[in-house]
Amino acid sequence: MSNPVQLKLELPQDVFSALRQEPEAFVREMRLAAAVKWYEIEQISQSKAAEIAGVSRAEFLAALARFNVSPFQSTSDDLIQEVANV
Repeated sequence: MSNPVQLKLELPQDVFSALRQEPEAFVREMRLAAAVKWYEIEQISQSKAAEIAGVSRAEFLAALARFNVSPFQSTSDDLIQEVANV
């Protein structure tokens, strides 16, 4: 794993109260949500998404279920094509 890069993000203070989260919890959830979305649109793998989110792969799979995102990156068209090629 490479050295971490620290980023500064400025948000209005009321964002945290609106979401009922402390800033640290908000950042963890934001990292997870971004990783889930990037995985969902097939920009990154499960292992890279888990790394971005700062969680284990098992925790990332649980997060996919929480966000109603399939852990499989195959579309129904992909599956139909695979069956047709058998």
